[in-house]
Amino acid sequence: MAQLKPINAFTSALPADPVDENYRRQVSQVAYSFVQPEHFIDSEVRHTSSLTEELGWDPIYVASNEFKAVFGSKQIIENSKPYAMAYAGHQFGNWAGQLGDGRAINLFQLETDIGLQTFQLKGAGPTPYSRNGDGYAVLRSSIREYLCAEAMHHLGIPTTRSLTIATTGKLVLRDVMYDGNPEYEQGAIVCRVAPSFIRFGNFELFAAQGDQENLRKLLDYTIEHHFPQVTALDKKGYLEFFEIVSQRTLDMIIHWQRVGFVHGVMNTDNMSILGLTIDYGPYGWLEPYDHGWTPNTTDRQHKRYRYGAQPEIGLWNLLQLANALYEIIDDQSGLEQVLDNYNIQYQEKHLDMMRNKLGFLHKDSNDQQLVTQLIQTLHLHEVDYTFFFRELQHLDRNMDTTIMLDKLAIAFYDFEQLSEPHRLRWLDWLLVYKSRIQLDYSKFLESKQFTNNDEDVVNLAFAKARSEKLITTNPKYVLRNYIAQQIIDQAEKGNYSMFHEVYRVLQHPYDEQPEFEKYYAKRPEWAKTKVGCSMLSCSS
Repeated sequence: MAQLKPINAFTSALPADPVDENYRRQVSQVAYSFVQPEHFIDSEVRHTSSLTEELGWDPIYVASNEFKAVFGSKQIIENSKPYAMAYAGHQFGNWAGQLGDGRAINLFQLETDIGLQTFQLKGAGPTPYSRNGDGYAVLRSSIREYLCAEAMHHLGIPTTRSLTIATTGKLVLRDVMYDGNPEYEQGAIVCRVAPSFIRFGNFELFAAQGDQENLRKLLDYTIEHHFPQVTALDKKGYLEFFEIVSQRTLDMIIHWQRVGFVHGVMNTDNMSILGLTIDYGPYGWLEPYDHGWTPNTTDRQHKRYRYGAQPEIGLWNLLQLANALYEIIDDQSGLEQVLDNYNIQYQEKHLDMMRNKLGFLHKDSNDQQLVTQLIQTLHLHEVDYTFFFRELQHLDRNMDTTIMLDKLAIAFYDFEQLSEPHRLRWLDWLLVYKSRIQLDYSKFLESKQFTNNDEDVVNLAFAKARSEKLITTNPKYVLRNYIAQQIIDQAEKGNYSMFHEVYRVLQHPYDEQPEFEKYYAKRPEWAKTKVGCSMLSCSS
């Protein structure tokens, strides 16, 4: 297979499990175990993403039987050494010990047009780290991961990517709601792609075992291959590395907050060292705005991973990484300073993000008060997060606040039932917002040199700049859970037409796409309590 020439940078640099057999076990002083993916003779590749073009792959190869065989897990390519990574982690705030790739098998690494990439099959059978699982994945969870990773990429959010999704021809037993009613479902595999799948938990495992030698090897490997901006492989360089990881983690979470994405399972083993969104399980997008919403049924009681807590959890996870690296870095004050900076930067970056969502072109000292008032008001009545911010483009500084509210009515789930006190609260906020747009207009005039002082020209230029800010910050199309569930329902019957159509929509989430207007729709009432359309379990 001349097109794909695997390299083995990770497995060459780090210690391998000396045991060849594939059975569940605890490991010590190893970074991975060699393991072969199961061969599914009846697998069928159902979709291939546009990632192949970015990788620089020949379309003829992508259409070949060899491509379908490799990414349908029918064969492995020559000179590749598939492996499953060992890592540990904190799950829901508690130390869980060894975890590892329980149903993910890294096929190979390749140098591509977009740099070094690791190709991984998720759902291709058991590994030494499968614990009580079987190593397989089902179609519903695979569809959700495949589409969501690509949706996030096109939203401009750091993420792992999806290359292919295939059905395996194998039935898999799953208890969707953990209620003692398991059923057989179609098996599936997704090929995930990322520069690396190293997680916080990889470092935690070596630290927990007191294995500083291999912890340092993992640090050195990660920096050499993925952090070229780090100046040296010494304590100063390691602290610099941690600072970059902290910044990337924060930037990723700010993006999540921007689009209303809730990861659902922010355990340290689900945190990418590269600041990528990874492991799409029971995720969701805010529909009615709710600071305390989580899509994860397992998290229903304590809501540790709720939307509003994601920045805080990011910091908590970074603290666990700092603890793992402490013996190597040996600079408590330096590590604490990085964590303190995270808090400071979060406040600044979150406010800037909200300014962008509100369409402001300039900063004002009262913006935090306006944002706080908006968040409080959004909680008063069910208002769709995506709709509300997208529809702000239809408001302008000369509009009466009553008309403004009417134009935003489409974002409310039951506008007719809006109580008079709540209506007045909205009108009060819109009055402040209107004044803020006027202030922005004044600053816009000061910052621009208009050769023609015609008021219409100035108004048009301001409206265009404001509209561009709103539209490029606030997506029109996101992968709502009820849409994903409709795709799953059809695909399980062998119909992938909606899958293909929604995939096309999600490639251009900020565009109007009037031909796909049906997907710009709030969650219907029937989906409010339907399994898979609101909250989800970790079952996959």
